[in-house]
Amino acid sequence: MNYSSKLVKVNKDPGHGSHISPVYMTSTFVFDNAEIGAKRFAGEDPGFMYSRLGNPNVRELEEKVTSLEFGEDCLAFSSGMAAITGCLLGILQAGDHVVAHTALYGATHAFLSDTVKKFGIDVTFVPFKQGEDLEPHITDKTKVVYFETPSNPTLTLVDMESVAAVAKKKDVLTVVDNTFLSPYLQNPILCGIDIVVHSATKYLSGHGYLIGGLVISSKKIIGLMRKEVQKTMGATLAPMDAWLLSQGIRTLHIRMDRSQENAQILAQRLEKHKAIEKVYFPGLESFEDKDIVKKQMNGPGAMISFVVKGGYEAGVKMMNSVKLCTLAVSLGDVGTLIQHPASMTHAIMPKEEREKSGLQDGLVRFSVGIEDVEDIWTDLEKALEN
Repeated sequence: MNYSSKLVKVNKDPGHGSHISPVYMTSTFVFDNAEIGAKRFAGEDPGFMYSRLGNPNVRELEEKVTSLEFGEDCLAFSSGMAAITGCLLGILQAGDHVVAHTALYGATHAFLSDTVKKFGIDVTFVPFKQGEDLEPHITDKTKVVYFETPSNPTLTLVDMESVAAVAKKKDVLTVVDNTFLSPYLQNPILCGIDIVVHSATKYLSGHGYLIGGLVISSKKIIGLMRKEVQKTMGATLAPMDAWLLSQGIRTLHIRMDRSQENAQILAQRLEKHKAIEKVYFPGLESFEDKDIVKKQMNGPGAMISFVVKGGYEAGVKMMNSVKLCTLAVSLGDVGTLIQHPASMTHAIMPKEEREKSGLQDGLVRFSVGIEDVEDIWTDLEKALEN
């Protein structure tokens, strides 16, 4: 089954036959009578009640992403971090233990290292790649194994199939952030993973005009989150953002193909540049996890991380020298984005913690867009010469 055929066909507009779904910009929905209202609140009628609890645009998006990720159901949130925190708080309770990878997005790392302590949840950070690396750290209190693959920003990979096998043997849930590759290039559920999270802000949207998050899993897990997390926490995706995401997903495969084609060319050139110490990109022969790439990825993606010689100061200097590449956080946009994690997205992490996760001070995170590859390269070359 190809990507396009997995996009769920939704009844766009039963009232007027519009080709594109209308935007349901409403806070609440009208009941024909009190009996219908009662049935909806009792869960006996599938109609909508209030947009915090469900909206036609949000539901259309959830159905599409459920199909793309080979899940049973999906829950949309107001941001990627809302999806991650909502997911974890929905399945954890006081006394539980989490094994988390050391290489994580800065805000996720902060949530797991600090915030969850308030709820009596213990976390162990481990730099695992295979299930055998993970197994010694699982205790009788471990409830969740959490990781990103590829990780943000070092592009570390984890063998999902081997990790899922160990976790299932120990009756532990696995949660994977699939933001860096999107459902087009990787499907964790097919590798045995229980729950997939996305910052939909990134590749799924692709145009830098919204914030959103998604959790995909079984009907049972999503049903509990919908009732116990989103209903009470209220971190709901807005109808307009859901509508925009549905439109962005229609071009995901085209954008990803062009972006990763550009990234492959740029990574190979950067690897040969005299000002570059190291390049991390899953499409390179030098990439240490290339066996995992072949096993579970349908392409290398369009994220490159590289270390500039000269450390922190050299990284900052390069940021101040680019012209075409946009100096901004986030990723997965049609336009190329570049940023310096040590001074930006991961500045929240103590230096020693950054170094443990392989994040050097001179590391640059590079989200390759769909511009002409020679234009991007010219900009990089000039910035590296300054």
